[in-house]
Amino acid sequence: MKKNEFLYFALRNTRMQIGLGIVLFFFAVMIIGPSLTDYDPNEYSGPAFARPSEDHWLGTTFFGQDVFTQIVYGLRATFIVGAVGGGLATLIGLIVGFIAGYKGGILDEILNMLTNIVTVIPTLALLIIIAAYLPYRGVVSQSIIIGCIAWPWTARAVRAQTFSLRSREFVDLARMSGMSSMKIIVQEIAPNMLSYLFMALILQFGGAILAAATLDFIGLGPTEGISLGLMMQNAVLWSAIPLGLWWWALPPGMIIAAIVSALYFMNTGLDEIFNPKLREM
Repeated sequence: MKKNEFLYFALRNTRMQIGLGIVLFFFAVMIIGPSLTDYDPNEYSGPAFARPSEDHWLGTTFFGQDVFTQIVYGLRATFIVGAVGGGLATLIGLIVGFIAGYKGGILDEILNMLTNIVTVIPTLALLIIIAAYLPYRGVVSQSIIIGCIAWPWTARAVRAQTFSLRSREFVDLARMSGMSSMKIIVQEIAPNMLSYLFMALILQFGGAILAAATLDFIGLGPTEGISLGLMMQNAVLWSAIPLGLWWWALPPGMIIAAIVSALYFMNTGLDEIFNPKLREM
């Protein structure tokens, strides 16, 4: 699909517009948010239990911390996890899938066996064990752990499509012209899978956010800083809902749900854009 054709259908796809709009909105809040608040996310900036007001747009926590400030800095952790964790999982999956699918033979068997081993390991249990034994847990280290575990399904799908494409005429012509295996994969095979690669990255981005939120919620999030998952954990630990502090308990979870849902909307929209049979005319 040409660039102009892609933009034409992308700008007219409702799901793509909604999903991208939501993601860009929260990304903009992350960027400009620090300039809209004078508080530190863990600073005791006002009276405890304060309802949303002019001074505290989303109220304060049990300890008087500004909820809006925590959300602004929590969004930073969310996007870092999605970009690093999702990007790393996609990259590993592409490398393994392309090599296994194109080379075949014993190398394919070894990589396929490795993929199967990682696939059958309970992902959440492994994440909990690794995170629990780390002396220091940062957002980046958490993202790397997630990325190193979440790649198998991408690898399996890329391997299957590469295995199909490697026998096509244009690949045979490239091979006869003397192109190296790496060039054939990058210049001939990958462009024909571009739509799937975009969608895989989006799904891995959302999956990394959910995995990080799960770890944060059970107390295995970053040892320093703030994240949306840690906000939900603190709200539960200090009985925010029973105490009526809805402005502390609800926004973090709603934002995570909105971002992940928007990413899946974008994924569905991309599927419609790249598949002529599903396009909205």
